[in-house]
Amino acid sequence: MESGQDNPSRLWFVDNVRVFLTVLVIAHHAGQPYGPTGGTWLVFNPERADILGAFFATNAAFFMGLFFLISGYFMPGAYARKGTKIFLQERFLRLGIPILFFALLVFPPVFYLAEPREESFGQFLVQVYLKQPQMQAGHLWFLMHLLVYAVCYALWRGIIRRNARSESQRKQAFPDHWLILVYLVLLSGISFITRIRYPIDTWTDVLGIPTEVAHLPQYLSLFAIGIIAYHHDWLRRLPRQQGFIWFGVGLGAVLLRYVYALGGESWFPTRIVASGGWNWRSLIWSFWETTICIGLCIGILVLFREYFNRQGRWEKLLSANAYTVYLIHVLIVIALHDWVCPAAHFTDAQVFGGNADRSAPVFPIESLPPQAAACQSNSLAARLMHFIPHPPFLQLQRPKSK
Repeated sequence: MESGQDNPSRLWFVDNVRVFLTVLVIAHHAGQPYGPTGGTWLVFNPERADILGAFFATNAAFFMGLFFLISGYFMPGAYARKGTKIFLQERFLRLGIPILFFALLVFPPVFYLAEPREESFGQFLVQVYLKQPQMQAGHLWFLMHLLVYAVCYALWRGIIRRNARSESQRKQAFPDHWLILVYLVLLSGISFITRIRYPIDTWTDVLGIPTEVAHLPQYLSLFAIGIIAYHHDWLRRLPRQQGFIWFGVGLGAVLLRYVYALGGESWFPTRIVASGGWNWRSLIWSFWETTICIGLCIGILVLFREYFNRQGRWEKLLSANAYTVYLIHVLIVIALHDWVCPAAHFTDAQVFGGNADRSAPVFPIESLPPQAAACQSNSLAARLMHFIPHPPFLQLQRPKSK
């Protein structure tokens, strides 16, 4: 068993957090047919579990934001080691190539095979798929955002011309409780204002990139905080007691969300949460959700640093393949839904755009017949196996020895 003490420069706990978040994303998508998603999924089950509504809402409150924070944390070091040219080249290879591969080679057959069609695949590709105003990235919207953020970061570093002297400036202590509260209030207020026009689960194109604007303030601010955290080494220096206090705050907010979903609504004459709009319910959920986000982001990092800052062979294997699993998991989840859910039905949502589930990336489907059986003898899972190629970056990796 190799621990963080054996290699002090390696943040094993951050690798483990990424694995945890990847598993959470898979669970989030696996539950889509069975709970109140707030949008659509390729198949749905007529019976819905209310508890999954709280699960989806809790996940959406923090897990992609924590992904952005971690991504921001590692960006300054990568830029400093490689310089602008190599940094951008590697980002385009690691992020851009998978986006293009899935958008041009994987998603078209997925959408085409999702329902019986009279037109050929070529006709569908030209007449339907390629006429859409945005690149269909599905769950890889996250990679598209990271690629844009990386380019913006490189431009910013080029403008300020940060040198070694400025990099070695005195490190600041992790913000105290009051500063964290100020950030919580500011992010809650900005999120509330943003959601007046763009409620949760409403996506739009920003420069051709699919974006859930309701959570954009959270993503951008946490990405920036990740960059700042790198320069001041906050992930290592975050006080243990402070981290667990905020973890308790976050867990308390999560518990209240589950209580509300499982019967708490009956305690109030009206719903007290809303996904957006100019109303007090949206204001409440903006503060509630932000409390979950900040509490869990701080708490999970401290929890993993204190108790999971090591990796054995199994953990290294998971960490080495987390990115590949993130890329391909939705296809596997959809195939399993199609195969094991005889009571499920196809949705009649729209394949491109529309109000799909925006608490997490999904695959909306166009003009599927309502109440069509989801599990057919000629299943989507079987048909996909003949269409989807297997490039090198999707192969499972052996963990590198340290």
